[in-house]
Amino acid sequence: MNQPLAYIHPGAKIAKNVVVEPFTTIHNNVVIGEGTWIGSSVTIMEGARIGKNCNIFPGAVISAPPQDLKYKGEETTVEIGNNTTIRECATINKGTLDRMKTRIGKNCLIMAYCHIAHDCFVGNNCIFSNNSTLAGHVTIGDNVVLAGLVAVHQFVSIGNHAFVTGGSLVRKDVPPYVKGAREPMSYVGINSVGLRRRGFSSDKIREIQNIYRILYQKNYNNSQAVQIIEAEMEATPERDGILQFIRDSQRGIMKGYFSTN
Repeated sequence: MNQPLAYIHPGAKIAKNVVVEPFTTIHNNVVIGEGTWIGSSVTIMEGARIGKNCNIFPGAVISAPPQDLKYKGEETTVEIGNNTTIRECATINKGTLDRMKTRIGKNCLIMAYCHIAHDCFVGNNCIFSNNSTLAGHVTIGDNVVLAGLVAVHQFVSIGNHAFVTGGSLVRKDVPPYVKGAREPMSYVGINSVGLRRRGFSSDKIREIQNIYRILYQKNYNNSQAVQIIEAEMEATPERDGILQFIRDSQRGIMKGYFSTN
């Protein structure tokens, strides 16, 4: 903390063993937890709440005012969970009156040049590859992976354990456990590799596959598929979570892939 080449506002609350590198600016009303490392030329603005053992790399800007013309300077926040890494030149804007905060969970990796806009909620253990961009009011579950150059439309939701391939434009909600790819982005199977890595059994993976076969491969509309899944498949946390996600979807879920060849 004895860093003469950094500016740290006297009103910032920073744990004693935080490391702040030269040329960083930390504004008033900032809280930073133990063991966090702040690289050089980082800007942390009012309302940032950064957890323990985080790493924030040079050029990142945390808790800047939202790029929303409706924002009038309300006191809102950015919350970043423990053990999260934010790489070079990533930008994370604080919330508006809608949610009052932007929230990033624990153990996330936000790679270089990503942008997370106002009022986004991101779960735990997520990975966003370089240049991925979230518009405002996006909700992302736990263990979600966005490959590089993914752009997510405002108000979209992405479910737990989903994987979105690089360069995708995410205009519709992405259900849990699936892979989204192609243009327009479509269902291309479940995220079986990610599920195995996280300890899902073969039986559980088959259960999830069977749910999505009904939803995407049996020529039912979503309402029909939901009724059939609920009637014919045993209730499990995975089944119930998928059904609830579909019922709660405001923008509608992404479509299945149909070849035009």
